[in-house]
Amino acid sequence: MKLSEKVAVITGGGSGIGRAAAILMAREGAKVAIVDRILETGQETVRQLVSEGGCGLAIAADVADCQQMQQAFQTIVDEYQRIDIVFANAGINGVWSPIEDIEPDEWDRTINTNLRGTFLTVKYAVPHLKKQGGSIVITSSINGTRSFRKVGATAYACTKAAQVAFAKMIALELAASQIRVNVICPGGVLTAIDESTTKRNLDRIPVSPDSIQDMIPLTDNTAGSSEEIAQSVLFLVSDASSFTTGTEVWIDGGGSLI
Repeated sequence: MKLSEKVAVITGGGSGIGRAAAILMAREGAKVAIVDRILETGQETVRQLVSEGGCGLAIAADVADCQQMQQAFQTIVDEYQRIDIVFANAGINGVWSPIEDIEPDEWDRTINTNLRGTFLTVKYAVPHLKKQGGSIVITSSINGTRSFRKVGATAYACTKAAQVAFAKMIALELAASQIRVNVICPGGVLTAIDESTTKRNLDRIPVSPDSIQDMIPLTDNTAGSSEEIAQSVLFLVSDASSFTTGTEVWIDGGGSLI
């Protein structure tokens, strides 16, 4: 059991990569706290991991809301007395549109959910992680870090690039406290994040449709699964990666190399 007696907090754990990671960590012995905007989806993840003999807790909170996140972490500590692992995974695609068509409040929503949400998650976790050390993993993307093919996804790509810079800054800051910080950059993965995407007037951007299609050379363009991404998360939060911090891992079947 790689994570026996550990307590893991996963934001956006109600679906996709977050849910897959929660179930996998529970199988490895972790007590898992799911923080999700929709309580019912978090509860469904908990039901799944409990059905396999795991231990979990679901909390409803908006990662961009400081009061809700502060209360969420207090609830987790009250329940489990410690935090060892944080998977800052919650995020949205937001509005994909020509830059002149993106409204300021649409831009802000993407920035607030993806970047402010990551900041608040880490901010309220760190005092508890410092008590014994631990691991933080942040979900970024190939977009904005190694690939810029998704024209119109400007706000999203900016948040993903900023998450990598954020991780490197705090990896150095928190190293003396034995807290490791790493980033996963998935691409070409089947998740429900497209449900949070609004695509508008993209046909006005003069690029070839072929140039913006996902390419996955390792699998002949077959998308990866949330479970495959979760395996990399497990590696980064476990002692198997004890000498790894401040780095990003691209998990995309080689797609961002094209």
